Amino acid sequence: MMRRRRGPSLLGVAAVAGTASYVGSKSAQKGAQAQANEQAQNQALAEQQAQIDAMAQQQAAAAPAAPAAPAAPAEDPVMAQLEKLAQLHNAGILSDEEFAAAKAKALGI
Repeated sequence: MMRRRRGPSLLGVAAVAGTASYVGSKSAQKGAQAQANEQAQNQALAEQQAQIDAMAQQQAAAAPAAPAAPAAPAEDPVMAQLEKLAQLHNAGILSDEEFAAAKAKALGI
């Protein structure tokens, strides 16, 4: 009578154990690589955010402060005189010739 083997042979067990060990180590390597990639990506994002923040601070520091109220423009005496002459001309007090002569005199022509 022939004997029947029960279960895998010693070589079969070694092959299964070796395969399991290989697959387990590759899986661990992939997990470690994925974690390293994620850390590198997070570090790169943090560096980019720091650069953006630094640029925003530089722009804020370089921007001139807005005046509280707009300053009144300095009034030019010649312009004020020309405006008066134009009002007098429009009101009919000065004729065209008088307005032209007064304007030439105010402009120094």
